[in-house]
Amino acid sequence: MTISTIEKSPTQNFGETQRKDFWWLEPLVYFIGLGCFLLYATWAAFQGKNYEWGPYLSPFYSPLITIEWWKFSPAFLILWIPAGFRATCYYYRKAYYRSFFMDPPACAVSEGRKKYTGETSFPLIFQNIHRYFLIGATILLCFLWTDVIKAFNFNGQFGVGVGTLILLANTLLLTMYSLSCHSFRHLIGGCLDSFKCGYQHKIYEKVSCANEHHMFWAWTSLFMVGFADFYVRMLAMGIWMDFRII
Repeated sequence: MTISTIEKSPTQNFGETQRKDFWWLEPLVYFIGLGCFLLYATWAAFQGKNYEWGPYLSPFYSPLITIEWWKFSPAFLILWIPAGFRATCYYYRKAYYRSFFMDPPACAVSEGRKKYTGETSFPLIFQNIHRYFLIGATILLCFLWTDVIKAFNFNGQFGVGVGTLILLANTLLLTMYSLSCHSFRHLIGGCLDSFKCGYQHKIYEKVSCANEHHMFWAWTSLFMVGFADFYVRMLAMGIWMDFRII
């Protein structure tokens, strides 16, 4: 049986490869998807208005913090936490390293850099603070779930609108994205030599199962958090109407 291998030659130029497939398609999709979200999220954060309608609050502005001396958009007081959480995420590192920095463009594709030192030097060493952003993101999830509960309250009466379901779906996806995080999985059981009880092992198995689909949770939650802000913004601007289900 013949085994073929692809080796990188020291003399290879950037982008050279023996691959015959459409290897460039995946980083291109990443670039378009992440690029569009970054542009919209930056624009929405700078607006500082149209982030609240009735019982709905945009997740970009939750929790809503208003400080008298703060003259900028209130979104900037909290968005650095989820932004840092995603920027240091193990999955997103692969996505934007390939799509924005071409480092490397794809597996078995030559890159421009000749020396690799890992994430042990500046600025990539800051990727190691991902576990601390997890703590901040978990705290924000508590506020988002509170916003979901408030979204069922229409002038003191229980109700369900399309916006209610959107905020619920958004918070659920963000929760699954956080629970499937590699750092959270490590926190549950990866840092121990053995499990102290059977319940801990069962939780670890559940988290590991969710971790297998971390890419799915990462992209769906990214899309939904942007759409949730867009939906509330359209309502606040009077462009859309919220349909009441109950």
